Amino acid sequence: MQAGRIGPNAILQLADVLERRGEGELLSAVLAEAGVERPPRDAGMLPEGDCAAVHQALRRLSPRAEAVLEEAGRATGDYILTHRIPQLAQGALRGLPGFLAAPVLTRAIARHSWTFAGTGAFRVEGGRPLVLSVARNPLVAGWRAEVPQCIWHVAVFRRLYGRLVWPEVRVTEVACCACGDAACRFEIAAA
Repeated sequence: MQAGRIGPNAILQLADVLERRGEGELLSAVLAEAGVERPPRDAGMLPEGDCAAVHQALRRLSPRAEAVLEEAGRATGDYILTHRIPQLAQGALRGLPGFLAAPVLTRAIARHSWTFAGTGAFRVEGGRPLVLSVARNPLVAGWRAEVPQCIWHVAVFRRLYGRLVWPEVRVTEVACCACGDAACRFEIAAA
């Protein structure tokens, strides 16, 4: 069986955020702790274990990990908007009422979920509120916490739905594999 893979932005955007913040030493320490080399800009899909190791090393080494993951998630959303969703499609989504745009964007996310869920199982579980889930989420595999940990995912979803569906969107992780739940669940609704 082939190991799962995740899009390179799970690491690239995090590295860029740390550099923009002037935290190159922390970036080096995170990569060393994770046992991962910084991928090149043109990297293809990366082993999901490497992506998880980098996210988890950041959590271990930095008290500001949540803020970094949030910023990296927003940057990943911006990358998707700039490079993956055609401007014409973005304009069409923005022109629709939210109750019509949300299912269209959600179907597109579901079709490409392998890029962020790897071997995890992505599902759309509900429509009002919209609930997305990732069972066996590889980015928190083996991580244990008292509170949900998928800050990067929340930020990506907030950026995409906020720019294309509901300008005042609320994205909340209501369950997390790191907390012992069967899946990481994200509720998405107009604020």
